[in-house]
Amino acid sequence: MKRITAAPALVLALSALLSSALPAAATGGPAGSYGTKTPYAPQQDARSYQRAPKGFAPVFTENVSRHGSRAATSGEDAELILRLWDMAANEGELTRAGEKFGPQVRSLTAAMEKVGYGSLSGRGQREIQGAAVRMERRLPGLFARIARDGEPIDVVSSGQGRAVDSGRLFASALTDADPALGPLIGPARADADLLYFHKSAGGAAYRDYIANDQRLATTLRNITEQPATRRAARGILKKIFTPAFVRRITAGEFSSIGSEVDAAQAVYNLYSIAPAMSDEGDWHLERYLAPRDAAWFAYLGDAEDFYEKGPGFADSDITYKMADVLLDDFFEKVEAKRAGTSDLGAELRFTHAEEIIPLAALMRLPGSTEPVTESRPYTYADNSWRGGSVAPMAANIQWDVFRKGNTYLVRMLYNEKETAFKRGCEPVRKGSSFYDLDELERCFDRGVS
Repeated sequence: MKRITAAPALVLALSALLSSALPAAATGGPAGSYGTKTPYAPQQDARSYQRAPKGFAPVFTENVSRHGSRAATSGEDAELILRLWDMAANEGELTRAGEKFGPQVRSLTAAMEKVGYGSLSGRGQREIQGAAVRMERRLPGLFARIARDGEPIDVVSSGQGRAVDSGRLFASALTDADPALGPLIGPARADADLLYFHKSAGGAAYRDYIANDQRLATTLRNITEQPATRRAARGILKKIFTPAFVRRITAGEFSSIGSEVDAAQAVYNLYSIAPAMSDEGDWHLERYLAPRDAAWFAYLGDAEDFYEKGPGFADSDITYKMADVLLDDFFEKVEAKRAGTSDLGAELRFTHAEEIIPLAALMRLPGSTEPVTESRPYTYADNSWRGGSVAPMAANIQWDVFRKGNTYLVRMLYNEKETAFKRGCEPVRKGSSFYDLDELERCFDRGVS
């Protein structure tokens, strides 16, 4: 999330509409209000999955997974807020709770430096390994077949460190679950065009949108510059600093370091990354953010992700059209299996939130079905999109393929929950999680008979 810089708020009807979402933000956001930094948890009990229709056996599985929980990508937030904290400490301008804040942030920072900024934390490693073990347990017949028939397992990533590491850990956990799979897992490879498309050639128009679209810039500025942002910022800072010191921050005395919103944003960012580092320590940063204030900053982050990566504006697909390359790859792998031109047993992909979020919007997955208009912008009050459920750490989309004769069925799991394909796709029977491949090709206009 980019750092928010506040400016004098404009008195707009838009502001009033957005402000109406605040009560929902305080109660309707993901638990903890961590946004896309929310740690991973599977969304369905393994004992409750539907059985495949009679006579169908699993023949292939493929997924795309975000990397696991990680350390912050830099020490910028800690550096900013600690400069203010040190000044306040020297002047006796800390609250009783605030006296503990600096040491806690320094401890968290040391832990992240040890892990490596942007690298998988202990929790992130466990998230990925757990997902691999559960995949193997869900499909024991498939992996027994893969081992028996010597079918290769392909592992591909964006090429970025935490995605590469996630692929390695996933493959290693599969091997630990069934050593016979080890020799079948090919050398990991990188494909930036497929799994880092927001930065590749296929994302050029998207990058221009992010950098130059005036409607996007105006919308995000109007959301950020609401009075609620300053109120939430002051609420956070008052838990750390005395009222007199907060007034000095608000008055701009420390503008060379940052505004009140910059400082509160730094506290929120550290709070939201702390759960990802739970294996390395426990810092209790939640004590410095009232739930309402944390939820507001979570909303600001979600709004940015919604407009920059998610469903966005109803009259534009610029934020998610580039995910076509990844959806095409899902179909192509299944179609090759059906055609007999591929002997792959599994295709395992590892990427980032910047790819998972647009893919979810392209596929119209739950929570990603509602774009907005300029006159009715994104709020928690009337839109179900939440970064913590759409793309938490280790978020994943999986297609399991089953065969009976010449008929192929596909079941989709989203964060390990059986999930219906988009509206207009008809399952094999009402309420079923299984879809005929021919029906999915029709529904997604694949143009394949």
